[in-house]
Amino acid sequence: MTSIAIIDYGMGNLRSVAKALEHVAPQTRVHVTQNRRDILDADRVVFPGQGSIRDCMHELARWELIDVIRDAARNKPFLGLCLGPQALLDFSEENGGVECLKVLPGRVVWFNELRDPVSGERLKVPHMGWNQVHQLRDHPLWQGIPQDSRFYFVHSYYLQSNDETLTVGQSHYCFNFTVAIARDNLFAVQFHPEKSAQAGLRLLANFVKWSP
Repeated sequence: MTSIAIIDYGMGNLRSVAKALEHVAPQTRVHVTQNRRDILDADRVVFPGQGSIRDCMHELARWELIDVIRDAARNKPFLGLCLGPQALLDFSEENGGVECLKVLPGRVVWFNELRDPVSGERLKVPHMGWNQVHQLRDHPLWQGIPQDSRFYFVHSYYLQSNDETLTVGQSHYCFNFTVAIARDNLFAVQFHPEKSAQAGLRLLANFVKWSP
């Protein structure tokens, strides 16, 4: 039986992610785990998260999961969700600056002092709710998802990649910003597919079938 390990480091909407994956892949073993061996032995790995990046990195170190995540991100079909893709980059501005996993080049930047270009009103942070995602290039995980479908977001920081070829999806909140990055066996999104109705479930179903 194919197995999917959802990395549990004490942060993230783990049960909702697990239930969504079980829904789209009923013949797959989905397990939420902190066990290094379980993660390394799984056929696919999901790296979710929400909250503070400093807490995230602290918990990953405490559970001795940093090298495991780096290994899985290079060698297995790997899906990062919400805080997950932020942690995969080099550095985050949050909490005065935090070194991240350095799996992909880039920074995590605060939505600071954004204003509506028409009204001049300050936009709300966090960026929260449904927003369109524009697919910048074809990818197996976009299959069957109409262009500019809406996904659910909750975040105060956004991805800023140093490599434009990594960006496969953008949204707009006062300006265009990266919400999906991909390289080889890795795909990561700022939004929550487990909370994004049919478009989100389709993305998860595509991940289960993906053979990079």
